[in-house]
Amino acid sequence: MVDQIAWQLSRPFINPWRDESLGLRRLPLWGGRTGGAPVLACYSPSVVPRPKDWPPEVSLTGYWFLDEPEWEPPVELTEFLEAGPAPVYVGFGSMVPEDAEMTRLVVRTALRLAGVRGIVHGDPATSDEHVLAVRDLPHSWLFPRTAAVVHHGGAGTTAAGLRAGTPTVVCPFFGDQPYWGERVASLGVGPAPLPFRSMTVPRLAAGIRRAVRDEETAERADDLGRRIRDEDGVGRALEIIDSLLR
Repeated sequence: MVDQIAWQLSRPFINPWRDESLGLRRLPLWGGRTGGAPVLACYSPSVVPRPKDWPPEVSLTGYWFLDEPEWEPPVELTEFLEAGPAPVYVGFGSMVPEDAEMTRLVVRTALRLAGVRGIVHGDPATSDEHVLAVRDLPHSWLFPRTAAVVHHGGAGTTAAGLRAGTPTVVCPFFGDQPYWGERVASLGVGPAPLPFRSMTVPRLAAGIRRAVRDEETAERADDLGRRIRDEDGVGRALEIIDSLLR
């Protein structure tokens, strides 16, 4: 049932791509992945160990990262990072809170209560001495320069934080986000997930304090980050695709 729901959501995008760009036939209304078709699971076995009951056509490759090595940070970001201790990043990606202003106040008050500087995703005009608000920028550049990251638990953002070796606080909204939050907690690289709907100033501040002050959490996060950085998910995926073409 889950496969079919996913197929119905993606079919309007995938079928035109197959037809118009790849010259392949469109898949049927109740199509999608068929049994025995190759599957590339693009996340790290250090984060999700391969289940013993997975069939052989499923390959766990490691994460696929798209780095931006030529990206240059704006001057205000560099100056903020150099002006004090490593900050905590807080951002919820494409998740849009119903009350954005209240969320902004909760986040900034929690950062102050936790005694840390912050970089938040938001309007740069709202920056102050202790909190820098930024627009979208590469997580691969920023996260290694932070003391901890707080986010919604999207698969990609979680991967970027874990790769950076940074303690993580997940505030999930829905979907797969609670699952990634549970993985973070199970791996010992962050506290238990704090659902966004339950996020208060004291709870968020407590999560941030644990993430930045617990030495064991920092050590485990650093070790996991090294293991993920040693993987080559894209290279492994290419090897599998090449073998299929041969």
